[in-house]
Amino acid sequence: MYESYWTLKCRPFDNRADASFYYPSDSHQAALLKLHYAIEMRRSVAVICGESGLGKTMLLDAAIAQLPEFVAPTVRVVYPSMPADQLIRYIARQMAPHEGSDTFGGIGQSIETIERMMRHNAGDNQHALIAIDEAHLLDHCGSLEPLRLLLNLACDSTASESAMTIILSGSPLLLAHLARHSALEDRISVRCVLERFSTEETVAYIHHRLRVAGWNKPLMFDDDALRTIQQMTTGIPRRINRLCDLSLMVAFAQDRTKIDAQTVENANNELTARSNAA
Repeated sequence: MYESYWTLKCRPFDNRADASFYYPSDSHQAALLKLHYAIEMRRSVAVICGESGLGKTMLLDAAIAQLPEFVAPTVRVVYPSMPADQLIRYIARQMAPHEGSDTFGGIGQSIETIERMMRHNAGDNQHALIAIDEAHLLDHCGSLEPLRLLLNLACDSTASESAMTIILSGSPLLLAHLARHSALEDRISVRCVLERFSTEETVAYIHHRLRVAGWNKPLMFDDDALRTIQQMTTGIPRRINRLCDLSLMVAFAQDRTKIDAQTVENANNELTARSNAA
């Protein structure tokens, strides 16, 4: 709605998982490097933890977008809240999408399919990747132990590397759940904990997203507005996106050319009113 007013190619603060909007904060970039290490060194398990809204999904997207050629197949699980047998069946179907539906009739057939894919990978020097969002839900569904057993299919007793990496991405609860599954926790090679943005990172993040959206002029948010955004969002990217998006809309409606602290406060009051009404 306001894109043409601000001469933007798209809405810069939409909460969509678009890798081009990925911003390399210190903790996010450190996590991305750790994920690359785990995948390229063919480690069994990597873990990403962080509060809601810190950008775990976008970080996974960025990691997957930069995968080496030898990584295949890649399975992304965005809805892990299902019984363990259904999860294994889903993974098998994604690994072998061209096989007939009868192949995945039961848990035994699904395991055979995954085992066959692992043998194929070993022969072709390929490496499978399974990335699971909202992985803190796996414990409630009883799926952490089946996933550990799944890793056994990817391990050759004569090799020091795994034929599969599982990335578990979730809230800090995930670490507590894994602590109760020591056999799986022992296979974790890297742990990535995402942190909130500092004030400097929030400013750089806003600059970055505006540039990606086509803004090539001096920053439209003044210094007081930026400080207010940091204060009201506490450096959580999803909150920054919501507040900046509505601030752009409010300034557009008021025919402003600059966004000041009052505009940000008005936008925040509207968001607060919406939350209270809900």
